[in-house]
Amino acid sequence: MSMAVIGMIAGMALGFAGYFGGFGAFLLVAALGAVGFVVGRFLEGDLDARDFFRPRDDRRR
Repeated sequence: MSMAVIGMIAGMALGFAGYFGGFGAFLLVAALGAVGFVVGRFLEGDLDARDFFRPRDDRRR
């Protein structure tokens, strides 16, 4: 199982533990699952933080 999937499962589990019930819980679990997925991708080395924090006018050619 990849780190991204483990991170997504951990985020979803935290969402269920933090808040359970209704549409708000659905949104919370989806958001925490997405955050967990992204963190897992960072840990695997598939994403680079510089991609998110570079200036807009710095374009790769």
